[in-house]
Amino acid sequence: MKKAISLLLRSGMSLLLLLTTVFALPTLAPKDMPQDLKYRVFCANNKLEVEQRTVEQEKNARGSNVCLLAEFDYVSDADKYAENHGGKGSDCKCN
Repeated sequence: MKKAISLLLRSGMSLLLLLTTVFALPTLAPKDMPQDLKYRVFCANNKLEVEQRTVEQEKNARGSNVCLLAEFDYVSDADKYAENHGGKGSDCKCN
């Protein structure tokens, strides 16, 4: 009988932990977390970069000499675009 009660308590605690993880933790995430998961190719200070930052974030990090060249859902696509345009760190110009 003790084993059955112990097993029942462990199962209940496991279920409670699972429900807390599934339902409570996602709501505890900061509301200002960016949901933008795009990969962008920038020309920043005349150098090609691949970043996940927004244009505003990139300008804050690199200054005003920043322009967006392309935007992708996958980093492999952004890297391929950069390689086709000279590669990361290559020279570029904002028009």
